[in-house]
Amino acid sequence: MPLAMAKTGEENEIRKVGGKPEVRRFLENLGFVTGALVSVVSENAGNVIVKIRESRVAISREMALKIMI
Repeated sequence: MPLAMAKTGEENEIRKVGGKPEVRRFLENLGFVTGALVSVVSENAGNVIVKIRESRVAISREMALKIMI
């Protein structure tokens, strides 16, 4: 299931990060790697705010669809 469909506040483990190599590299630099725990904090105007590694990061819905949990 894509991260964009996760329930707010629920902690999930990242199973796979998809997309083009440059998109995967960008997400990996933000901490979105296989096995990392991530939770959706809120959704606002198509963007998703997530908590990963004690940080909050805002990503677009399109990027959230590339992250499988």
